[in-house]
Amino acid sequence: MAKNFAEQTFTDPTKIRNFCIIAHIDHGKSTLADRILQLSSVVAERDMRDQYLDNMDIERERGITIKAQNVRLPWTVRSGEMAGEEIVLQMIDTPGHVDFTYEVSRAMEACEGAILLVDAAQGIEAQTLANLYLAMENDLEIIPVLNKIDLPAADPDKYGKEIADIIGVDPDEVLRVSGKTGEGVAALLDRICEVIPAPTSEYDLDAPARAMIFDSVYDTYRGVVTYIRMVDGRLLPNQKVKLMATGTNLEIHEIGIVSPTAKPCKGLGPGEVGYIITGVKDVRETKVGDTITWANKGAEKSLEGYREPKPMVYSGLFPVSQAEFPDLREALDKLQLNDASLSFEPETSVALGFGFRCGFLGLLHMEITRDRLEREFDLDLISTAPSVDYRVIAEDGSEVRVHNPSEWPGGKLQATYEPIVNMTIIVPTEYVGSTMELCQNKRGTMKNMDYLSEDRVELRYVMPLGEIIFDFFDMLKSRTKGYASLNYEEAGEQEADLVKVDILLQGEPVDAFSAIVHKDDARYYGLKMTKKLRELIPRQQFEIPIQAAVGAKIIARENIRALRKDVLAKCYGGDVSRKRKLLEKQKAGKKRMKNIGSVEVPQEAFVAALSTDEE
Repeated sequence: MAKNFAEQTFTDPTKIRNFCIIAHIDHGKSTLADRILQLSSVVAERDMRDQYLDNMDIERERGITIKAQNVRLPWTVRSGEMAGEEIVLQMIDTPGHVDFTYEVSRAMEACEGAILLVDAAQGIEAQTLANLYLAMENDLEIIPVLNKIDLPAADPDKYGKEIADIIGVDPDEVLRVSGKTGEGVAALLDRICEVIPAPTSEYDLDAPARAMIFDSVYDTYRGVVTYIRMVDGRLLPNQKVKLMATGTNLEIHEIGIVSPTAKPCKGLGPGEVGYIITGVKDVRETKVGDTITWANKGAEKSLEGYREPKPMVYSGLFPVSQAEFPDLREALDKLQLNDASLSFEPETSVALGFGFRCGFLGLLHMEITRDRLEREFDLDLISTAPSVDYRVIAEDGSEVRVHNPSEWPGGKLQATYEPIVNMTIIVPTEYVGSTMELCQNKRGTMKNMDYLSEDRVELRYVMPLGEIIFDFFDMLKSRTKGYASLNYEEAGEQEADLVKVDILLQGEPVDAFSAIVHKDDARYYGLKMTKKLRELIPRQQFEIPIQAAVGAKIIARENIRALRKDVLAKCYGGDVSRKRKLLEKQKAGKKRMKNIGSVEVPQEAFVAALSTDEE
């Protein structure tokens, strides 16, 4: 059946099962996907490698999935009422980190069911719960599965009961598999065929086509490759189609399925997932969430698109060399096609020149994006300290949205508002005290606390987003020896006493180092930054004062001593006035140099402004 994909034109939608795998980081999604690929024989034994669907170097190095991947698999049911039936499985492997939730939500729109994968040695985690609620909102059929049952530390009975209680099923219905050894994977695929509903029972190929764009990537040679989920009708090669949101007319040059490499076919019908290539080179033309229909006599009503992702964290990206600014713009355009949750707009900085203010879904998303820009597009970048979106009401009553400390209005302010999030932390009972202490130190307000089992607790807090984005996750992991898991979602805003801390070099503010912090934390931030910069900025021919200021008030100061030539070396005796004369002459020269000299700040100092390691 695997060989016939290219020859067959359409698949009976009742024989299709669309499903995704949702789980926390490191619970074995990609390993399970590897075993499913092997069992369905779409990957030859000699071509098989670990994390087969993770295509990016960063994904392999970090052992995480960043991009959801779809793959089509043939499967002959081995047991049960459907034994012997041939089914087409369409699987989407999704990321597990909170920053890539938008990627997961888009994958769910293309599915009717989800495998909820839980590590049998760790139990359900905060991000798994978040993805579970997301799947329930989308009315997906959920199949609970315990993975890693081959581990010595696995306790499938305990965690099976935990999952069963949360979902409301019998503990016997929780399947047990090992992605590593392949145990139980065939039974899981049979369960998918039985339980997950077919995408549609209608087989009307003549209805006006409607297909949802759920992903797209940029290919250097073929332009934009658009991934679609068919809902109605059919699409064929060389057919004229229209994008309903933008009104753009295109022609399909190639249409196909992914199994697990791209394979052209003769068309896609209702319920199928595949790709189209239209030769479009402009990345802005195909938008994720848009509906594709026929150019002539197409559908009148478009499909419901995706919620636009709202950036949680903002950071400036600047090229080290200003000559690379056009390359950075082009790279961001191409990356945005691959990552629909990235947003950016041009900005200028006195210290760093021209660059872009980028919006990210979280710190990991920011780190990965910068890494990809540097690797895939060969750029050298400086990124400014991350900040969130504040609302400020100035003295005259006007309202300002502040993404960047340089936009902070001067003078007296009527009120300042900061974004807050609802945060869920799942933690072993012995670490509850230290976790609660950390949350209180970060201005968190406790909502409630539930015991998932006798040794695991779910804590819910309302917390300012600005407190999470720097080092909260690292501190949480160190306090709980890595056992805590964290998830958060936006929850509006609250009024707060916020100030802007400027870092001055020789009396001149350097906007890259400025930050908006709570009034109580201003002195701590000022001391930390001045100390760090004193160590990182090399000594120069004149003394450099590094100051932290809130408005006109200096709250911290460090000095970088001047490099000095020993002018007294030739003065080996005589009256002290001879020495003083030489020192005064040197001092006057240093003063003149200070007035005309500029402070050179190395790139490491900008990078260090981002680092959150505590001394």
